[in-house]
Amino acid sequence: MEFPADPVLPAPPAIPSVPGWALPRGPVTDPCEAAYMAGAALNSLDHLVRSEPVWAGAWRQRLALKAAAAAARLCGHREDEAALRDAWHLRPSEVDPGPAGHLLAAWRRLAARSPVLGADEVASLTHLLGLGRSETFQALPAIIDEAIGTGRPAPLAAAAVAGRVATLGAHAEVLAWWCADLVLSARMRWPVTVPILAAQVHAPVLRAGSGRGRLRPGGDGFERGLCLAAAIGTAEACRLARDIAGRARQLAAVAPKLRTKGAGEVIRLLLEDDAVPGAVTTNTLSRWATRRLFERLTTLEAVRELSGRPTFRLYGL
Repeated sequence: MEFPADPVLPAPPAIPSVPGWALPRGPVTDPCEAAYMAGAALNSLDHLVRSEPVWAGAWRQRLALKAAAAAARLCGHREDEAALRDAWHLRPSEVDPGPAGHLLAAWRRLAARSPVLGADEVASLTHLLGLGRSETFQALPAIIDEAIGTGRPAPLAAAAVAGRVATLGAHAEVLAWWCADLVLSARMRWPVTVPILAAQVHAPVLRAGSGRGRLRPGGDGFERGLCLAAAIGTAEACRLARDIAGRARQLAAVAPKLRTKGAGEVIRLLLEDDAVPGAVTTNTLSRWATRRLFERLTTLEAVRELSGRPTFRLYGL
């Protein structure tokens, strides 16, 4: 998206809310009720996605960060959202972000692409997810295409693909959740994937009860649990969208007051990503000028400082 030197942003759209009756208030044992909740919630999110707000990139990347943090926990890594954000945004471009950082890369890639997976991308994806190379993963595009083409409701198609993918390897559950988010967006016919499921891996609605641990892809009750996870994930995504939209609205209000040459490029970065380093440089902005610009935007309450540190700061909507 092109931004003029003196940026003027369009007014953000109204953000829908998921109705309270579409969210579980206690145990939901009826699969039909769970599917009904998921459908009602996803309808609200569908209106938001199709409105294509100018801040959608930042919103999707923040959802990707939440999903990656849940995936890191699933894989036994200790990094939380803040640590993953640091590992990604503060590393030199040539430095490997480490296993947890690779997980974030996988979900960042998911949140920036159309819901399609080509055969030539499988090896790169499984490497990022720490699964290595295996001939069994070559079936992944066909499994995804089959799930998308069944015509089943979006959450049920996502549950089905997760169940199949989880059988492809001993540690393939993290890949199963990645594919579930991909298929959900594809069945919703969204132009870009919106990751809402993987962040719910450890949610109470995916607990088996009676001390039996989590509901796992392909297991008893998983379809019902994933439907409830879709409803909760959708509500969280809408709440996050309202928060980001409010800051984008404030950014639109203060943009005409910014007299820093090159401010439009920084605004573009803020609208497209979860975080922007405070020391970022552009063709027209030095580190010093960028730092001053972020201080100004923070004072005007158009951005937040995300790290809580006095140095190596990160900013975002």
